Amino acid sequence: MSKSAEKPEVVQLPAEPPTVAPVANRRAAAQRVREARDRLTSSSGTRPAFDRELLRQYAQTRLSASYVVMLLVVATGVLFGFWIPPVSAAAWTCGLLCIHTAIIRSCGLFIAAQPSLTTTIRSWRTRFIVLDLLYGLVWTTILIHPSGFDAVSNTLIMFLMLLVVAVSSMLAASLPIAALAATAPVTAAIAVNFALSGTFDNYVLALLALAAEGYFALLAHRLHSATLATLEARAEKDALIGELEQAKAISDEARHRAEAANVAKSRFLAQMSHELRTPLNAILGFSEVMKSEIFGAHAVPVYKEYSSDIHNSGVHLLNLINEILDLSRIEAGRYELNEEAVSLVHVVADCHHLLKLRASSRVITIHEVFEQGMPRIWGDERAVRQIVLNLLSNSIKFTPQGGEIWLKVGWTASGGQYLSVKDTGSGIAEDEIPIVLASFGQGSNSIKSAEQGAGLGLPIAKSLIDMHGGTFTLKSKLRIGTEVVVTFPPERVMSALGPMSEDAPPLQPENENTTEVDAARVGRNKPILSAGTGL
Repeated sequence: MSKSAEKPEVVQLPAEPPTVAPVANRRAAAQRVREARDRLTSSSGTRPAFDRELLRQYAQTRLSASYVVMLLVVATGVLFGFWIPPVSAAAWTCGLLCIHTAIIRSCGLFIAAQPSLTTTIRSWRTRFIVLDLLYGLVWTTILIHPSGFDAVSNTLIMFLMLLVVAVSSMLAASLPIAALAATAPVTAAIAVNFALSGTFDNYVLALLALAAEGYFALLAHRLHSATLATLEARAEKDALIGELEQAKAISDEARHRAEAANVAKSRFLAQMSHELRTPLNAILGFSEVMKSEIFGAHAVPVYKEYSSDIHNSGVHLLNLINEILDLSRIEAGRYELNEEAVSLVHVVADCHHLLKLRASSRVITIHEVFEQGMPRIWGDERAVRQIVLNLLSNSIKFTPQGGEIWLKVGWTASGGQYLSVKDTGSGIAEDEIPIVLASFGQGSNSIKSAEQGAGLGLPIAKSLIDMHGGTFTLKSKLRIGTEVVVTFPPERVMSALGPMSEDAPPLQPENENTTEVDAARVGRNKPILSAGTGL
């Protein structure tokens, strides 16, 4: 076949995800954070950002209570029409309604305009204070006119004054200066009018009027403080939300970068797997031929040793590539288990046979302690074999000459099966156990060892046993030894079904659903898994 006819091997690479740049979201979140912090760090007595909110609440309260105030004005005008000339009472009513209309209109314009500049807010605040002052002065003209007639009229005037002060204080609580402007003229005029009458009862009424003014002023101040505290809490909440959004944006960006890096890693591994395996096959093949001296003996005997070293290095590199690719597939969730009935005892015995020569060269004795009559387990034979080889290879690697290794296979207390690999090696420090279980992690003894590895054997074994739903336990003590125990859950242990009796019902009775056993056989097409004790 000519070179032009050869087709290069195509390596399927994972597609790159679309790059997401949440820069705009991060900037918007940062802007909200700055705005919230500006509101919290203002140097004015009342925060400028809160002034607009307080005025907005003032305007909304005035608008919501406009009909109540109109009813109070009209009722007062009709009541005073019996004491003063009706024309004067009507004129007073119309004048106060005009001022009330001006207040309502100003409140509506303020809410519609939504001013943000400090100068604009200051002008609106001044307008509201002036209108409330006019509102209070007009109330003063009607309340001081008929006073002094008798006790009934004085009591009525006192009641109306308290009602006006209470309503004005509650409506203008968000703007305490406006509340004071609306109530102070009324209270002062009533108190002076009672004091000038010269009677003890009127002195008492004057003191009660001043006390009521103080009480409602204090109440308005408390309401204002509570409203301001609510606004501060809301601003702090907005600031916290902004910071959380900013942190989320940063986290999303980091996640996208990590995903891009993961894709780049997968592309690199896929490409390097192809690029390395192709020349590596040639290296292994030719070094095997040279090492075996198939075409004749070497003129220089040392070349045979060099060929053997080249072949061993190539095998080590190939194993390392396979381990890295296996770990990459496991981390990416692409490692699929090819499950079948597996005899754990036979797999462990085969792995012992494969590594027996290596252990004998180091004068290491391997003891087998297997339970008899162990049933098969449902799992991936290749994965189980890789687990055993990784654990046994590590034990041989870190066990000194003349040491011992115990291979145990048996039942767990819950009905599952376990594999134990225990050696008399140098052991692992307790604080280094998480390190050796991490990818590419190596303990101090491994680093000092002449036969170093990539630190992937234990992580791969742990990941594979996790995929089977089992457990991985590593126990070790320095200068005493290491024991690794892996367990397979009871639901992976297979039990053979007993023979059916002649009187047994049919497997699929008419007009009835299939049993759980039949459903398991038909749906999963797998043997029944249970915690049985034998085949």
